[in-house]
Amino acid sequence: TMENIRQTFTDASGFLSKAVKDANIHDEASVVFNRAKQYTEEKLGKAERTQLDPHLVMLETKTDNMKNLTEKLKNNSAAVLVPNPAARAESLFFDSVPVDKIGIKNERMSNLEYLGSDMIEAGNEFGTTTPYGAALIRVGQTEKKLGLLEKEFIRGGNEGMVTPLTRFLDGEMKNIMRERKILENKRLDLDACKNRVRKARSMLDQVPKDGVDPRQVLEQAENELRLSQVEFDRQAEITKLLMEGLSQSQTNHVRHLKAFVAAQVEYYAQAHLVMQDLNRDHVVIITFEGLTAGATFEFELIRHFEGVPVDE
Repeated sequence: TMENIRQTFTDASGFLSKAVKDANIHDEASVVFNRAKQYTEEKLGKAERTQLDPHLVMLETKTDNMKNLTEKLKNNSAAVLVPNPAARAESLFFDSVPVDKIGIKNERMSNLEYLGSDMIEAGNEFGTTTPYGAALIRVGQTEKKLGLLEKEFIRGGNEGMVTPLTRFLDGEMKNIMRERKILENKRLDLDACKNRVRKARSMLDQVPKDGVDPRQVLEQAENELRLSQVEFDRQAEITKLLMEGLSQSQTNHVRHLKAFVAAQVEYYAQAHLVMQDLNRDHVVIITFEGLTAGATFEFELIRHFEGVPVDE
């Protein structure tokens, strides 16, 4: 019947797919085994190793240096923006996840904002008409302003440098390292093929075993070597071109560095203006005498605010 015919074709298709899959698994396992064998013998000094082109080796060294130094720059920049590791992880989460779309808000206050809020609370408790209470409120307001400026600095620094460097490391650099790993595997395959060719040539003068002609074994090994050499050369060229392209990435990194500096300049300039505004309001020098014999200590304190008298 048609149903039986259909079932027969289905079973045959499944069997064929399984056979192909098993063959692929067997081939992959064989490749992995040969690579591991070649790697182990190289480490033990029992197998020769194909040396990479000196230019390629130089590019690999430069790439490793760029990767390591960029990771340091990214991590240290992030630490400058948010010194606390836990707060830094939280900040990274809110920067990476579209929190606005899922209804989450970042309500975490900075240390400056916490300090400002506590000062304002204490000033109200001590009394807004007292010199100390009024001073606490005024300084607390300034600390909260500084906290907002700090948040803007963190945002600008992250967007300008930390995020682009992270994107570079997770994208372009990771891709290069993956291609280098492929190249190393191709190199192991190439050297394994070379070893099989040497072994096949050494068997030419021996009596054939199990009806296998040594000349056929050599021919197959040489064909595999030629194919492996082509694949290795192609992968080496791909890897070289990618590593040479890193010089263009450094041009982009200059732009990221300028953005980070601009964020710092804006932050410190605005913070300086805020502190100057506070300083214009109240500065008084209180002199303490007699604490030690003949010693005089001066402390610069907050001058009283408008409307509250200051003892001269």
